[in-house]
Amino acid sequence: MNLNVALAMPVHTARAVFPPRSLDPLEPSVNLLGRAPIQDFHSPAGRCLLADADVLITGWGCPLIDETVLDAAPRLRYVLHAAGSVKHHVGEACWERGIQVSSAADANAIPVAEYTVAMIILANKRVLQIARALHSTRTGVLPEQLFPDMGNYRKRVGIIGASKIGRHVIRLLAPYDLEVVVSDPYLDDAAAAALGVVSVSLDELVATSDVVSLHAPSLPSTRNLMDAAMVQRLRPGATFINTSRGELVDQDALLARVQQGDLYAILDVTTPWVLPSDSPFYTHPNVLLTPHVAGSLGSELERMAASAVDEALRLARGEPLRFRVRREDLAFMA
Repeated sequence: MNLNVALAMPVHTARAVFPPRSLDPLEPSVNLLGRAPIQDFHSPAGRCLLADADVLITGWGCPLIDETVLDAAPRLRYVLHAAGSVKHHVGEACWERGIQVSSAADANAIPVAEYTVAMIILANKRVLQIARALHSTRTGVLPEQLFPDMGNYRKRVGIIGASKIGRHVIRLLAPYDLEVVVSDPYLDDAAAAALGVVSVSLDELVATSDVVSLHAPSLPSTRNLMDAAMVQRLRPGATFINTSRGELVDQDALLARVQQGDLYAILDVTTPWVLPSDSPFYTHPNVLLTPHVAGSLGSELERMAASAVDEALRLARGEPLRFRVRREDLAFMA
């Protein structure tokens, strides 16, 4: 299939996500309409590329694709997003006109899952607390005297949300001698068994897990999912990990629980994104705070480019999209 492909995103996004070599596999399978992206769909240059494009490869900051854009793009049939959510740039007109949409959310989920698994293993081993004790005392530290329960063997890990990230975490934890449980209202027992885990209620998960990791999408229905009551149910000595969104957690309740001294927290996201400089989360010894580093950064950005390029090559071979997003999926996506 002979397809004309154009990029649509700010230049800085294209430079970060699409280094020159990342686009090389496209040719000669498709006709790449230049390597400079469309930044403004209403500019003369943008209109010229839109008129010939069968496929748009989009990225962070892509302008909204609405009716006026589609009117200027009579050949357009596919939008392949080299990032996660498509809600910010795929307008209603795209769904109404049958434009097929793909997302690199699965590729973006992989580094988040890798970060999460690393933190789970370190948390159960009590590495962060032992390292802090060593740095503080600068003398001999006897780990098992500090944490006689340290270790990963047969510890219970609770995954909140069988999302793309949650499923990658489950997959990556499979080689470890851990008991993995999951809570997700849309996951039945059979689907959980297929993933190799046990489905439990949220109440049971938070009350019995040594590590609780949050992977639900940010939706109106999930805001404050970990409310004050749920935070209090976390078992003493547990570690709570959030790589999802800060608004899913009652942050004041989490801070109060951490300050009790019997809960550990690994927070890659907060509300707001950057906490006030006097926030106790910065200095509390039971907290590891990172600035949203779990998602795709640095070399990991090219994985999303590779995902979008692979989708374009699938189309060129007459194959269906691997990571197609359907209109009804939006209700469950961040």
